[in-house]
Amino acid sequence: MEKRLLQIATALGGLIAVSAGMVGGLHGTLMLGDWGDVNLDSHFRYLSGLLLGIGVAYWSAIPDIERQEARISLVTLIVVTGGFFRALGLLASGSPDWTMRAALVVELVGAPLLYLWQRRIAQLQPMDAAVLER
Repeated sequence: MEKRLLQIATALGGLIAVSAGMVGGLHGTLMLGDWGDVNLDSHFRYLSGLLLGIGVAYWSAIPDIERQEARISLVTLIVVTGGFFRALGLLASGSPDWTMRAALVVELVGAPLLYLWQRRIAQLQPMDAAVLER
């Protein structure tokens, strides 16, 4: 049951990333109400594509999530690194709107918790297999 809950949480995390990445990729900086610079828009769309890819990477770990330590570890590192630089921007430039602050919480709290949960499920898995063999 706990594995199923982790799979659901991972699916939701992936959905958030894929949705935000798709909207950002299709609308660029206009999604933030900015008609700004074409170079900024290009970079924003590129990073939105990476965000979509992060969501797909989460989704790809769902079927056998108990064996996906390397994938979840790498995706978590990427997400936390992005969150670290978002936090740096908050300190340097001021507080963004609530959606960006919520994203920061997901990046610096949610992703590491998902990683720790996956590790817990991975550690429980060998015990579950031994019980099933009896």
